[in-house]
Amino acid sequence: MHAAAQWGGINLGAPAIISTRGALGDQGWKETYENIPGQSKITFLLQAIRNTAAAEEARQMAAVLLRRLLSSAFDEVYPTLPSDVQTAIKSELLMIIQMETQSSMRKKICDIAAELARNLIDEDGNNQWPEGLKFLFDSVSSQNMGLREAALHIFWNFPGIFGNQQQHYLDVIKRMLVQCMQDQEHPSIRTLSARATAAFILANEHNVALFKHFADLLPGFLQAVNDSCYQNDDSVLKSLVEIADTVPKYLRPHLEATLQLSLKLCGDTGLNNMQRQLALEVIVTLSETAAAMLRKHTNIVAQTIPQMLAMMVDLEEDEDWANADELEDDDFDSNAVAGESALDRMACGLGGKLVLPMIKEHIMQMLQNPDWKYRHAGLMALSAIGEGCHQQMEGILNEIVNFVLLFLQDPHPRVRYAACNAVGQMATDFAPGFQKKFHEKVIAALLQTMEDQGNQRVQAHAAAALINFTEDCPKSLLIPYLDSLVKHLHSIMVLKLQELIQKGTKLVLEQVVTSIASVADTAEEKFVPYYDLFMPSLKHIVENAVQKELRLLRGKTIECISLIGLAVGKEKFMQDASDVMQLLLKTQTDFSDMEDDDPQISYMISAWARMCKILGKEFQQYLPVVMGPLMKTASIKPEVALLDTQDMENMSDDDGWEFVNLGDQQSFGIKTAGLEEKSTACQMLCIEVMGDGCLNNEHFEELGGILKAKLEEHFKNQELRQVKRQDEDYDEQVEESLQDEDDNDVYILTKVSDILHSIFSSYKEKVLPWFEQLLPLIVNLICPHRPWPDRQWGLCIFDDVIEHCSPASFKYAEYFLRPMLQYVCDSSPEVRQAAAYGLGVMAQYGGDNYRPFCTEALPLLVRVIQSADAKTKENINATENCISAVGKMMKFKPDCVNVEEVLPHWLSWLPLHEDKEEAVQTFNYLCDLIESNHPIVLGPNNTNLPKIFSIIAEGEMHEAIKHDDPCAKRLANVVRQVQTSGGLWAECIAQLSPEQQAAIQELLNSA
Repeated sequence: MHAAAQWGGINLGAPAIISTRGALGDQGWKETYENIPGQSKITFLLQAIRNTAAAEEARQMAAVLLRRLLSSAFDEVYPTLPSDVQTAIKSELLMIIQMETQSSMRKKICDIAAELARNLIDEDGNNQWPEGLKFLFDSVSSQNMGLREAALHIFWNFPGIFGNQQQHYLDVIKRMLVQCMQDQEHPSIRTLSARATAAFILANEHNVALFKHFADLLPGFLQAVNDSCYQNDDSVLKSLVEIADTVPKYLRPHLEATLQLSLKLCGDTGLNNMQRQLALEVIVTLSETAAAMLRKHTNIVAQTIPQMLAMMVDLEEDEDWANADELEDDDFDSNAVAGESALDRMACGLGGKLVLPMIKEHIMQMLQNPDWKYRHAGLMALSAIGEGCHQQMEGILNEIVNFVLLFLQDPHPRVRYAACNAVGQMATDFAPGFQKKFHEKVIAALLQTMEDQGNQRVQAHAAAALINFTEDCPKSLLIPYLDSLVKHLHSIMVLKLQELIQKGTKLVLEQVVTSIASVADTAEEKFVPYYDLFMPSLKHIVENAVQKELRLLRGKTIECISLIGLAVGKEKFMQDASDVMQLLLKTQTDFSDMEDDDPQISYMISAWARMCKILGKEFQQYLPVVMGPLMKTASIKPEVALLDTQDMENMSDDDGWEFVNLGDQQSFGIKTAGLEEKSTACQMLCIEVMGDGCLNNEHFEELGGILKAKLEEHFKNQELRQVKRQDEDYDEQVEESLQDEDDNDVYILTKVSDILHSIFSSYKEKVLPWFEQLLPLIVNLICPHRPWPDRQWGLCIFDDVIEHCSPASFKYAEYFLRPMLQYVCDSSPEVRQAAAYGLGVMAQYGGDNYRPFCTEALPLLVRVIQSADAKTKENINATENCISAVGKMMKFKPDCVNVEEVLPHWLSWLPLHEDKEEAVQTFNYLCDLIESNHPIVLGPNNTNLPKIFSIIAEGEMHEAIKHDDPCAKRLANVVRQVQTSGGLWAECIAQLSPEQQAAIQELLNSA
């Protein structure tokens, strides 16, 4: 059935081109191929594949090209072919599969057939290649082993090949897989059918009935996992990891067997490292995707822990370790790193209640072992479980810290390194309690360890631990150590700068620069005296460290300079600001040439945000250069972050992180939130500082798209969580992790609200037409059935619309007014507060259209203020916003409310002291009333004045008003006026407590 004749012309040419590939060189060959018109490419490549006389490599190349062509350009090259040619292509492909004798070539042709089948299933799921299906059924029961392999390979590659006939053929599919899995003579058939089974289950991940139907294939599948591992093939084991990740429910009926097998393979030192790690990965993945299911098998967990610890002891002796300037790439697939990452994830997945009691004794024994590798592993294990066992470790932290600090003096440098690691990790996991309890011991021990000149790696890691410590250290605790910290850091910096110039080593310098930044960031203005000590050297690094291997050092130095600038303030920093901006912009002009993984990008963006904050309006001149890259980065999907190796071991590829190792303790992690968030934060800053005019239409369009996507994703995630709550293994620990996801989502929602706030406050009603694309989503946030954070943040956004876009905002009142009135009495205090704030700004900024609604809102606000528990800790903020809103109604819409009647009540609710912004508003209104001698406020013969004095005194005692606020002056003047009439003054003072009297005196002295 050679269809070739019909294809005409091209028949002879094809093999000639392919076989002259050698003569033409790759480039020439590719050009010739590229120049063939699309439709002829299929026939051309098939010819080449069929030409068994041609070189093997040439045929394989043609097969790969044809599969790519079908997957990337099917619609351009196939449907337009005449139907007889289409038929010829289909039968030709099946023919070639049957004729092919070489196994790897046959697989490549099966891939083409699977790709064609995938494209020949129409919208309704009809398979338009029935001969292809018939070929599958015939081949799978053929005596020819090559054909059985081919059928399984096609099904594995495209398990959806049955289209809408799948249900009808389900038993046939199952029979076919069972029969192949029991093929005792041909291990490769067993392996392929196991992989095909996994692919089929994964392709039907939402079809729970199908899992039940196929559950009895699991024992055979597990047997195939086992057998293939011992034939040095880990493909079936990888399929098991995928099942654990995506459809753990499928494993449920045979979970014990799955776990026992994984445990056995993981512990078999005869297998290679990769296989043992994959077997461990099955258990670890289940602890994340099916924690509730796994927690019932405590015996397995208890046996897995020693396995992980044994892997962590699997370390190499390495002469050059102590002074290596780069981290070699190979240790990322080492057993030690895999074991540590697994332990961290398992502790987080299963929780400390289960894990800590199982591991505690093991770690204590390891730390007492004379072999350094055990001590190292014990300390790394302690670091790894901190996050997951947080609550359980907090109670015994004191013993743990004292014990770990001893190992900073261990005779072996790698144990000292691991001790630095544990200190740094605890400083992060247990902050700020860790800093408050252990500051003295820890700072002294780390500074001493940083002096370890013979061991760069230890020095660098001690500096890294110091960074973790200072980042979360309360300022007041750090100040007493400032002098000593700065002295140490400066002398190490000078030393390491010389080493960089002489030997080119940079590892310690990178960490020290960040330590300096971290200290400055915490010390703030107290860092001013040390500014001139560091700035010249830091500028020197940015100017001269331009080689590719110094990118990270330069990025970290840029970060350090901008953090110091922010810490010491504009006045001190101005002398260097324009130099620094010029250096940054020089990098900026090369921004377009930077590779995507350039670590400098992330540091640059943060540095601009800080420079914008320091320079304020003077940053304007740099905006045109800065805005472009910011938008570009905000919309990149992958998130990029710099992690040192430590963080990296704690984050595994499954959270969607990919790693690019940059050597020297750093890896570049890519995920979908880091940079994006940074540039978003930076944009907000620029928008707020610069006001109207820093965004052009293109920026707006892009920003609108980003916000819309974030909100849509928010609603989708909520639905997914509801589904998980219906699950049969749902328990309170599942709920905890769902709550964490929820917190993350709410965090993003707060960011959306922040950005919109910046935009409304800068652009006012001009931005409303742009906002309309988001309106339905924001309206959705405030629906009654939404969780309270959604309603809170949705209201906040509408509050901004009223405050900054009135009177035009009334156009949207139909969407938010009713909910706002209703939510003033909501059960959630956060929602009440957002609603009350909105009603206040409505009175203050809303136009006449809002008047009837002020009248309607008043009794609702009063009801909240007068409820029994209005002043409790959780309710006070909402209540104060209600009080403030009532004040604004009397002040700005006096004809909508009965001021005479409301005013005495309002006075009795003062002062406000929790919500400082609203406190200022209410005190200012109180001053208006007193200054205009309002009879109700002053009372007949000024009898209310003592009450007013006590309100002012209470406000002062709660620091409700800053002394530099003009409002404080007004209040002080009220008091001074009374002072001039002796008798009245004595009477007012007599009714105050000693504390209140002192407060009044304090106000007079300072305002």
